[in-house]
Amino acid sequence: MTFEQAFANIKELFSKADASYYDGRLAYQFNIKGEGEGTFYVEIKDRKISIEPYDYNDRDAELTISYNDLIALIKGEADSVKLFLTGKLKINGSIEKAKMIKDFYPK
Repeated sequence: MTFEQAFANIKELFSKADASYYDGRLAYQFNIKGEGEGTFYVEIKDRKISIEPYDYNDRDAELTISYNDLIALIKGEADSVKLFLTGKLKINGSIEKAKMIKDFYPK
């Protein structure tokens, strides 16, 4: 799988997320490792979610994870704490803000 394919799948999942209740701003950079390797960002601002395939320097948190683990997280099939404790999810930046991303996963 190429990064473009992985990103398209992830963007499709995030397109179902709801940020209409959130007035603040959160920004995340995701680094996909292994299959579909690449970098993209998710920004929640003005009650909208933007997701684009580039580095994002003004981020609250940077998360490094495999494509399959990220898909499992977004779908609610994996636990972020377990992934973090086993080294499958690495977080740089604000861990508190990193934990908030789960509130925006599609339901």
